[in-house]
Amino acid sequence: MITVFGSINMDLIATSERLPKPGETVMGSSFTTAAGGKGANQALAARRAGAIVRMAGAVGDDRLGSQALALLADAAVDLNGVRSAAEATGTAHILVDNDGENVIVVVPGANGTVTEEDAKRTVSSMSRGDYLMLQFEVPNDAIEAALVSARQKGVISFANIAPFSAEAKRLGAKADILVANETEFDLFIGKGELSDEAREASMRALHAESGQTIIVTLGADGVVAIRKNELYRAAGLVIEPIDTVGAGDTFCGYLAASLDAGFGFKDALRRAAVAGSLACLKPGAQPSIPFSSAVEAEI
Repeated sequence: MITVFGSINMDLIATSERLPKPGETVMGSSFTTAAGGKGANQALAARRAGAIVRMAGAVGDDRLGSQALALLADAAVDLNGVRSAAEATGTAHILVDNDGENVIVVVPGANGTVTEEDAKRTVSSMSRGDYLMLQFEVPNDAIEAALVSARQKGVISFANIAPFSAEAKRLGAKADILVANETEFDLFIGKGELSDEAREASMRALHAESGQTIIVTLGADGVVAIRKNELYRAAGLVIEPIDTVGAGDTFCGYLAASLDAGFGFKDALRRAAVAGSLACLKPGAQPSIPFSSAVEAEI
């Protein structure tokens, strides 16, 4: 079983021909809203991948809160771990250009009220060998409490170190499974932008020191990972992306669900990479997450 402890947002998405430079205003071509938040995205992805999923976090007692939970509820994600907060539901303000690239500003809202007690209560209901998925859009104290509780209980912790920060670097080192994109991993290592060879060498060195499973997504170049002293690679699909928002969350959800279902690590990586590619073919974070049938058809 998978429990996701993390953020729940509504995404406010504007598209334009190109992204504005600092201080510049550009005209947009469309606007839409979609349920999002890295935690909720990963929960929905894991559920669409076939896992039994529980979501834990907080939303505001407002219209956006019910909208943010709608797709999770429709997918039969267990929402008993989601509580109502006095703060407004979190929002993500997303700009997307014609090439599918994006910039995002996240306003935490209710996500900022998630506490250490929430974390401990969430993990207390889990069983040894379950997967706990974490991201960094809720307070760091709560994430640390979740990691410590998971280690004590034998729960497998799966940390996606996004958005990246110094605390994400510190706490990510405590997780059993670490997932980052190439930029985040290079920041995690603290050596500036790395070549492919240097990145692999850094992954090997970190794995030898920590024993962590380390996974680095590479966009169009797929994914590279190290687990139990073995290096793995997996390719996604060759696509023309429409919107890359949520692709990383889709990858994470599918990977955790595949591991939870007993897939071999190599097959789980490939399944997750394909799912992440498919998520780039539709706009929005949660609406773009593919169902398992679509993923299996491409493998």
